[in-house]
Amino acid sequence: MAKFLIQANYTAEGVKGLIKDSASGRRAAVKDAVKALGGKLESMYYCLGKDDAVLIVDLPDSATAAGMSAAVAATGVVRIRTTPLLTIEEMDKALARKSKYKAPGSAK
Repeated sequence: MAKFLIQANYTAEGVKGLIKDSASGRRAAVKDAVKALGGKLESMYYCLGKDDAVLIVDLPDSATAAGMSAAVAATGVVRIRTTPLLTIEEMDKALARKSKYKAPGSAK
């Protein structure tokens, strides 16, 4: 399973739906949608500030996350940003890979 951070912002219509469904109702709907894709909702919080809600979800792969993002966006009532998350071990693996990249203007 891959882990993703989802940051969500409701439109005015989305807030009306949230009020109608309640926060716990939305959590249940999100949990069911993620489960139907073979994933798991790890956590979900509502926020004050730039984002209205943040979620951590486990999904089978990036293609599944992209499909879910597209389905949510297609509703037009919530805008989301989906960010793949790396475990500490995955980041250590990434750091161990050496690249031949040279920054612009650096010596050859």
